[in-house]
Amino acid sequence: MDPTHLDRLPILPFMEARTATAPGVQPLDPAEWLRRDAAFAPQMALRDGLVTGARRDEVYQQADWGRPASEELLATVLGAIAADPGYAREGDVVTRPDGVTIDVTADAPLATIGRLVQEDFLVLERREGEEEHHLGGGILCFPSRWSLQEKMRRGLLAIHGPVPFYEESLSKRVQRFFDAIRPGRPLWRANWVLHTYPELFQPISKANRQRNYDQPDLWLRVERQTLSRLPQSGAVIFTVKTDVAHISSVTPEEGTVMLAEFRKLPEKEFTYKGGAQMIAKLADLFPEEARVNA
Repeated sequence: MDPTHLDRLPILPFMEARTATAPGVQPLDPAEWLRRDAAFAPQMALRDGLVTGARRDEVYQQADWGRPASEELLATVLGAIAADPGYAREGDVVTRPDGVTIDVTADAPLATIGRLVQEDFLVLERREGEEEHHLGGGILCFPSRWSLQEKMRRGLLAIHGPVPFYEESLSKRVQRFFDAIRPGRPLWRANWVLHTYPELFQPISKANRQRNYDQPDLWLRVERQTLSRLPQSGAVIFTVKTDVAHISSVTPEEGTVMLAEFRKLPEKEFTYKGGAQMIAKLADLFPEEARVNA
């Protein structure tokens, strides 16, 4: 098994009514904002290579106007990990749970954050005169088939442009959520998708989004997403904790529910997530459910 993957996913959004239907946003205990799991060391090694290597521009972007919020975010993350006994700090140097040391002053704030925790972070601000929040910076080591470079400085509607059901089904609700977020009162939701490729790092340009459903295997990818507001800058912070597990980690009972939930998706979302091709693959994996729905 790929060490960056989990044997078993901690969240299966389709198994609970509160997370099965988008947007499924609910309150979050601030103490649960960041999470660390068994894949920490291998995932952080992958993140280190991306942040410091030749593909840095694909995972790290910063607008000048978003820099103050990113600096505030770094201070917030440092405060959060201080409560985790797996981390240690001496001056400007943080020792991660895997023993790697990070000088928190040696790089840009978001790049530093990307090497401290497993979550990805997007910093969004609604500046004076703007109708929606715009992306002012991001550290995105584990994208799910989208490009951070293409989304920079864009508003929420443009960011979600490739999602065919976003404008008509989610855009107004998402903007209302963004406007309503208050400091100290974070929110969370969960998203799931089935991929035919297992990699955590799946960047892709809008010019090349062809999905290959002919691949024989499937991986379940779950994103635990949080929304919070920084008290000083007022920026909204969107975090994504991505976990991947092979489809074999799903029990037959869970597969039955997953297939049923997939069938109930609105038409555009159903097609976007694989449609009839994905249903056929799932039916092969969970034949009892296929017979029930035949």
